[in-house]
Amino acid sequence: MTHSYRQPGVVLTDHRFTVPLDHDDPSGETIELYAREAVAAEKADRDLPWLVYLQGGPGFGANRFIGKQAWLGRALDDYRVLLLDQRGTGHSTPANRQTLPLRGGPAEQAAYLARFRADSIVRDCETIRPRVTGGAPWTVLGQSFGGFCTLTYLSFAPEGLDTAIITGGLPSLDGHADDVYRAAYPRMERKVTAHYERYPQDVERARRIADHLLTHEVTLPNGYRLTVEAFQSLGILLGSGDGTHRLHHLLEDAFVRTASGPALSDAFQEQVQHLLSYASHPLYALVHEACYAQGNRPTAWAAERVRSEFPQFDAAKALAGDEPLLFTGETVHPWTFDCDPALRPLRETAELLAARTDWPPLYDPARLAVNEVPVAAAVYHDDLFVDTAHSLATARAVKGLRTWVTDEFEHDGVRAGGPRVLDRLLALARGRL
Repeated sequence: MTHSYRQPGVVLTDHRFTVPLDHDDPSGETIELYAREAVAAEKADRDLPWLVYLQGGPGFGANRFIGKQAWLGRALDDYRVLLLDQRGTGHSTPANRQTLPLRGGPAEQAAYLARFRADSIVRDCETIRPRVTGGAPWTVLGQSFGGFCTLTYLSFAPEGLDTAIITGGLPSLDGHADDVYRAAYPRMERKVTAHYERYPQDVERARRIADHLLTHEVTLPNGYRLTVEAFQSLGILLGSGDGTHRLHHLLEDAFVRTASGPALSDAFQEQVQHLLSYASHPLYALVHEACYAQGNRPTAWAAERVRSEFPQFDAAKALAGDEPLLFTGETVHPWTFDCDPALRPLRETAELLAARTDWPPLYDPARLAVNEVPVAAAVYHDDLFVDTAHSLATARAVKGLRTWVTDEFEHDGVRAGGPRVLDRLLALARGRL
């Protein structure tokens, strides 16, 4: 059953689909996918081509727009849009600390979650596409991890695509997770340096908070253990266009005087727990490194291992001298599962995923080299989340892929730039630029 309703300028329809958990066993267990259709109110009765949106992540449901926000308004000029909650996210069959024990123990949970990567998401898309479009190919818009999925789509089911638009999501086709993080830590250091150049007063503020966390046990109101490493991970804010300003505002009001001395304020703790908790998107932590896994190599907590190659990120060493504290971001560690109450019950499951070696390929370089689908990609210069050099190498490996390399936006450019970003990429894909 579908339900339609209206928002300003838009008609929305809820859709639910049943797909196989394992597409290699189509008669086996099934899961449910949710998607929201959006069409411009004045075009609701027209036969329009479809655009399917693949959200970044992994682990996040599609945007919950109100009306024609961000890029959606531009998309609705040309398309009927399907905002898909990828498997395990949003209103689709959930995968979290509450539901995963229904699978059994950690081994069964890990085996289940191994089917929540880009390859399965693409096969989900191909399963529902005939029901949505009547069999016609559609355009895909992939943001960040959604771009990873789009490269998988072009590798294994290009016949389902009319056009592909990628924003901040061109991954290395053959890089191991170690390679990803080896490129990420220097990029993170550059972002932190730029932040301190803009807000030099934050150097001492960050050091003071880190010193407090090294000498006090702090548990946030939601049960999150705020260690210094967890505090450093707030650097993920620096990957968005307004993130440096948000981090500054967070740091400037961290402490309050109490009867027993300075303490982290309730307001600071409230903001931090919201930023650090994975309660709304646990798949981000659980399968984050698995998004890079191919072949017979385990990820083996790549971000944690590679971090040891960059001792400047060690908070205790920085505070022992006069060095600024370096923030981190876009990494998941074993301690993440110890700190976050939404993840603690899943620690052993995460360990099994980190040790897993039988990962199927996510990309087909030979097929991408003869690609015939029009593709355009926004590559953000010094993107915190996706390495620019890796992206450009991949762009050269995909026949016909046209890039727009810009430093006007950070990783969230398709949100911040809205219609302008999508309009430019559609024009590129259509050969108008």
